[in-house]
Amino acid sequence: MFELNRSSYKYWSNRPRGTSFLHVKLISEIKAAHQVSGGSAGARTIAGIVTTNGTQLSRYRASKLMKTLNLTSRQLPAHKYKKTGNERIDIPNILNREFSVSMPNKAWCGDVTYIWVGNRWAYLAVVMDLFSRKVIGWAISFSPDTRLTGKALSMAYELRGRPKGVMFHSDQGCHYTSKKYRQLLWRFQITQSMSRRGNCWDNAPMERFFRSLKTEWVPTSGYGSFNEAKISITHYIIGYYSQVRPHQYNAGLTPNESERRFWFEYKSVASFT
Repeated sequence: MFELNRSSYKYWSNRPRGTSFLHVKLISEIKAAHQVSGGSAGARTIAGIVTTNGTQLSRYRASKLMKTLNLTSRQLPAHKYKKTGNERIDIPNILNREFSVSMPNKAWCGDVTYIWVGNRWAYLAVVMDLFSRKVIGWAISFSPDTRLTGKALSMAYELRGRPKGVMFHSDQGCHYTSKKYRQLLWRFQITQSMSRRGNCWDNAPMERFFRSLKTEWVPTSGYGSFNEAKISITHYIIGYYSQVRPHQYNAGLTPNESERRFWFEYKSVASFT
C-alpha cells in the first residue's frame, strides 16, 4: 500500500534501538576536543582533532553533533584593512607574500600584538617558522620596544639550534627597524625582509595567528595579572596550538606533527643517498 520494499521495512524494524558505544565515545571525544580548545574550536577544528586521535569524523557530522550538544565556537567579526603602495627602500620586501616554504628554518616572520592585563596593556612579540606555522619564539612585556622583539628572536634562534641562511620578515614597526634590532639580525646572520608600510597582508600568517590566539584563548575581559597572561599564552603556544590544534595549511596536521614528518622523511632520504 505504501510502496515500500520489504527489505527496507525489515531493516527499519530491526534497527538498533539503544545508543551504541561508538556513538557515546564520539560524543565524549567531541566534548573533550571542545573543552581542550577553551570552547573556541569550530566544527572543522573539532573534526580534525577527533580524526587525529583515531576516530573518523567529518566536518559536517561534527557540526550536526555540536548543534545537538549545544556547543558553539567564538567567531571574530569581519575586518577590512587598508592597503598602501609605500615601501621602505633600505629593507625591501624580500618575502613578497611567498608564504609557502619548502623546509624549516628557511623563512621566519614576526609581529607584536597587545593584550589587556590587569588595568593596562601588555605586548606580545612572536616569531613563527613559515614552513609549519609553528611559533618558535615569543616574549611578553609592558613595553613594545626592541628589547621585547629581540628576546623573541633570540629565543627562536637558540631553540632552533642557531640555524644559518634564515630570512626574517616583519612589518615596519620601530622595534624592527631600530639599529639595535638590526645589529641582532646581523649577529645571527639573518636576512631581514619587511612588509610595505601599512599593508598587513604582507605578513598575513602572523595576523592569522594573533586572530586565533585572541578568539580561541584570550578571555574577552583580558587577564587579571601579568603572570596569569604569561602562563596562559605559553600554554596555548606550546600546548594547544602546536600539539593539538590541526592547521589547515598543514593539511590538517598540527605544526609539531608537520615538522616531525618532514624531518623523518629528510633523514630517511639522507640515509638512503
